[in-house]
Amino acid sequence: MKALPIDAPDVGPTFSEKVMLRLSAGRRIDGLWVGTFFQTNAETVLRRVEEALRLIKEYDRRRYDRIVSDLERVWVRLLPGDIAQFSYSLRACVLDERFVLADTTLPELIAGAIVHEATHARLWRCGIGYEEGLRQRVEEVCLRRELAFASKLPDGRRLRELAEQALATPPAAWTSGAFQERELKGSIEVLHRLGVPDRLVRILLAIRAWRASRTAATTK
Repeated sequence: MKALPIDAPDVGPTFSEKVMLRLSAGRRIDGLWVGTFFQTNAETVLRRVEEALRLIKEYDRRRYDRIVSDLERVWVRLLPGDIAQFSYSLRACVLDERFVLADTTLPELIAGAIVHEATHARLWRCGIGYEEGLRQRVEEVCLRRELAFASKLPDGRRLRELAEQALATPPAAWTSGAFQERELKGSIEVLHRLGVPDRLVRILLAIRAWRASRTAATTK
């Protein structure tokens, strides 16, 4: 299981994120906003996330209190390239809807993803960045927090197995190039899931590549 921050600390919420948040269904749990952008499965999504939070609260109360302090939101939507990410700008653990709703996703796995992303939040608050040279060590810290949490669960075997597998991820997987490749592939999958025609997908990807090239040119 890999979970990756999705923006830099000095970047604020995008206009689309603000609109999506306003259109999301959600509720407060111990002061933490838990919500989902997609209304069709909203109750199921919220119930599964709430169940995961309840697991953390019951079996690792100290960690739960830190999560409530370090995060403002747990937000479920479609993500390109991974199952969970920490958004600095939103102070949010963002979970992929497909991951949350999958029959194979146990509550322990959702809880583990939240623990992982909340660790990113705590490290960020401590002034630890996510530069390419630090990235592998930061992820290792987050994964070891998952392992510590798994050890407190009555049945944390599956979460432990996935965290141990992720710890064995080769260094090349943490490079910016690898991130961009995963995000591109994931973006195509998300657009197809939303029913966007192939022709329009190609146009949107071309626009994205053009914008990226302009950004790269201005930063040189």
